[in-house]
Amino acid sequence: MQNALPTLHATIKVNLGGRSYPVVVGAGALRSIGPRLARLGVGRRAALISDRTVLGLYGRAVLESLKTAGFAVSEILVPEGEMAKSLAVAEQCWDRCLGARLDRNSTLLALGGGAVGDLTGFVAATYMRGIPFVQLPTTLLAQVDASVGGKTAIDHPRAKNLIGAFHQPRLVITDPETLVTLPDREFRSGLAEVVKHGVVLDADYFADIEAGVEKILRRDLPTLERIIAGSCRLKARIVEADEREGDSRALLNYGHTVGHALEAVTDYSRWLHGEAVSIGMVAAGRLAQRLGVAAGDVAERPLRLLRAFGLPVTLDGPAPDTILEAMGRDKKVRDGKLPFVLAPRIGEGLLTFDVPVDLVRETLKEIQGSEPGGG
Repeated sequence: MQNALPTLHATIKVNLGGRSYPVVVGAGALRSIGPRLARLGVGRRAALISDRTVLGLYGRAVLESLKTAGFAVSEILVPEGEMAKSLAVAEQCWDRCLGARLDRNSTLLALGGGAVGDLTGFVAATYMRGIPFVQLPTTLLAQVDASVGGKTAIDHPRAKNLIGAFHQPRLVITDPETLVTLPDREFRSGLAEVVKHGVVLDADYFADIEAGVEKILRRDLPTLERIIAGSCRLKARIVEADEREGDSRALLNYGHTVGHALEAVTDYSRWLHGEAVSIGMVAAGRLAQRLGVAAGDVAERPLRLLRAFGLPVTLDGPAPDTILEAMGRDKKVRDGKLPFVLAPRIGEGLLTFDVPVDLVRETLKEIQGSEPGGG
């Protein structure tokens, strides 16, 4: 039956009143996009935004499901990775939307990783002052983090995600089967966001990740479904409490103050996002120790887990002062003070703007060139 919906998928509701939406997690879920979108009552015109590689892998299944459900779908190809998140690419997407005669009831669908999702959400937020969009994340990083929460953006040449809007999706469909084809480096990159959720939000979830390292790395589907759904539940809880990133949602930026700066100073070409965040989390752990706010092994357990996942834990390249300059352009800076999320203990995050710059510089020097904690 073409309109039958799978019943074994986990569904996490993001409760935001009139902007509420479901996050569907389950193997094979991509093939249910047509009937699920039809049930939302949107218009019959849609556009699928993706890059050439992802469209070649999963475009056919998505397009067939949409067309069988009665949608007229245009395809919009964009560059792979962070190169998609530019004003020039967004303008090309607006032109294609006009050419496809999309109106305010039409839907944009993002099929790909976090960059495609960020771009598509931004285009949807700005086209005709806002049209519906759907997230179909195909990378682990996008599935556990970027696809949920409505943060959309393109990059400025001097700062990541500087130009954007809050625009919630109407639906998120996460299919762990797409991770089978994900390159190993990108898969490991996504694990940084999984670790982050455990460190600052839920100690039991962190322990579950620690216990499941072997199964996670061999991409055991039931384990991945459980971990992805766990991250989505944690992210949904935070978004519901703080949709537009006041204080509590800022906890999700653990490791990102340094991570975003590392990406910016290397023109987004040296590290994948999760790799930069991994280094940023190590820096945040060491900084918490220097400030005397970290209890017990709060720095060492994440460090061991990041190592086990094969993520970078040392800083090799940009000078500390170069990184500090880039951090000063972070959109979350307040009155010239850098925002840092620290973890006093596993499962608990703390946002502070009272970290001395000299202490940050010393911490960056500490993690340069040699493994923190030995090794």
